[in-house]
Amino acid sequence: MITPKRGKAPTQPRVLSPEKPLSVAEIAGRPETQWQTLAVRSTVRGERQGTCAACRVWTLRDGVPTAEWLVMRRAADGKVTYAFSNTPADTPLETLAYMEAQRYFVERAIQDARSELGWDECQACKYRAWEHYLALPIMAAWFITQTRLEWQAHYAADPQVPELLEVEELPVLSVANVRELLRATMPLRQLSIAQAQELIAQHLLNRARSRKSRLKKQRGQRQGPSSEHE
Repeated sequence: MITPKRGKAPTQPRVLSPEKPLSVAEIAGRPETQWQTLAVRSTVRGERQGTCAACRVWTLRDGVPTAEWLVMRRAADGKVTYAFSNTPADTPLETLAYMEAQRYFVERAIQDARSELGWDECQACKYRAWEHYLALPIMAAWFITQTRLEWQAHYAADPQVPELLEVEELPVLSVANVRELLRATMPLRQLSIAQAQELIAQHLLNRARSRKSRLKKQRGQRQGPSSEHE
């Protein structure tokens, strides 16, 4: 009688609880989930409020069970957004809701990079070329951040202004504001008709030389290396 061999011992941890895992939508719809209306962040139109809830959940990430916060925010149209947080278990809901709402500024930065800094104009055939072009919007975004910090350091707002306007804080420089400052300090050179014609002619000449160089290289590749015995 041949005794069958046992298979390889499992290396990934498994959930042995008989309870089935729940989706985030199922957790949001449970009767015991308590929702509260909170002020999540400040905007130019006042305080942004949201109906929020949070509960401790167990997640399985790369086979490792982890206790986390599931933070939920429900919009006026009923759509619910979800986020996980590894903050301590005693973190209040107000702090969790505030942290979850901060992702707006990440999305705002991406939108500015696309609409203002030229990220959406990137056209590249290779990943290395895409990296080179991406470096330009990154440097522009870094320059704008430095300009904002220097503006706050050198042109501090009068402390009486927020009190007069009945607001807690004043807005910072926008990307459009920085663009206007650059236009004022670095005006574009005005070209005459003759200068513009010369510039275009030089540009066309450079393109023709570049095309000639590429064609010469292609012909050399098609012919291949010559042999001394031919």
